[in-house]
Amino acid sequence: FFSSHPHPPPPLHSMWDLRSDTVTKPTRAMRDAMAAAEVGDDVFGDDVTVTKLELLMATVFGKHAAVFVPSGTMGNLVAVGVHCELRGSEYVCGDLSHIVQYEQGGLATLMGAHSRQLTTNADGTIDVDKIEAAIRADDQHFPATKVVCLENTHNKKGGKVLPIAYVDEVGALCKKHNLQLHVDGARIWNAAAKLNETPARLVRAADSVSVCLSKGLGAPVGSVIVGNHEFIRKCRRLRKACGGGMRQAGTLAAAALTAYEEIWGNGEIDADHVRALRLANALDALPGLSVQFPPVTNIFFLNINTEAHPYFTVPVVCELLKENNVLTIPWVGNSLRLVTHHDITDQAVSEIIEAFRTIPWYE
Repeated sequence: FFSSHPHPPPPLHSMWDLRSDTVTKPTRAMRDAMAAAEVGDDVFGDDVTVTKLELLMATVFGKHAAVFVPSGTMGNLVAVGVHCELRGSEYVCGDLSHIVQYEQGGLATLMGAHSRQLTTNADGTIDVDKIEAAIRADDQHFPATKVVCLENTHNKKGGKVLPIAYVDEVGALCKKHNLQLHVDGARIWNAAAKLNETPARLVRAADSVSVCLSKGLGAPVGSVIVGNHEFIRKCRRLRKACGGGMRQAGTLAAAALTAYEEIWGNGEIDADHVRALRLANALDALPGLSVQFPPVTNIFFLNINTEAHPYFTVPVVCELLKENNVLTIPWVGNSLRLVTHHDITDQAVSEIIEAFRTIPWYE
């Protein structure tokens, strides 16, 4: 396609990766911090750098304690697993939540927890009246409802941010029925940046949060679970059973501490949102492409008009972009998901736009 096109591809110097915000490379400052980290055996509680990270994250999110885990999936698994420690317990969540869509059903297979899935609205919320209606009566025939799970921002809804008032309302409902509220905070940093609020304010109503460090902040590895002391004590114990007890993990914690200062402290996440919007607007203006809705944070979905251009299937477009040093992934139907992050610079956005323009949509 490209060799005969009148406008050959620009000289791209880097592979721009839009597949996810998990693909970021640690910055020089993060690498230096890892090399210099003071470490110990974290399972014995001897790693002072991990302890420093846990104390910081507990403070930032307004909770009493925190525990470092290798991944966001383990964060949700352990946190909701502790809430559902009685086998046969049930958690209420959205049908499009990451917990049920992309975590291998681990809460069922490993924790014996049953999901009660409710319709996810376009803005990533679940109707509060439907949540209340889904709470089980105390009857031996039913699983026991223990926790409600929300996701902020919402992945499958394109990075939509949950309103603070909504989270507060769900939290009040949970307290009314003696339930717990867990927030999957895979992109909670993006939500806080978008709302210009502290992370603690976003999750004030939550009993637990799984906070990803490797997405918005761009740390190489890890998440933290935050909550009260007794809850985190149970999480730490369950983390060990899940294989998440790491030894000299201070090297990883040091990178996360530096990422917090470097990315969050310098307002870099806001720049990710601005670049996502700039990229979406430019691509939406190209023939054969349309953005499903303008990005709210750092995620958007790009439709490809395969009816007008049947030879430009999603896999073909992904391959053509790859040849021009742009990595994307297919999404639902005839669409791509594009995600910006701190490795996607202003120059990168310009080169990505030019890579899309090289596709001969008119031919």
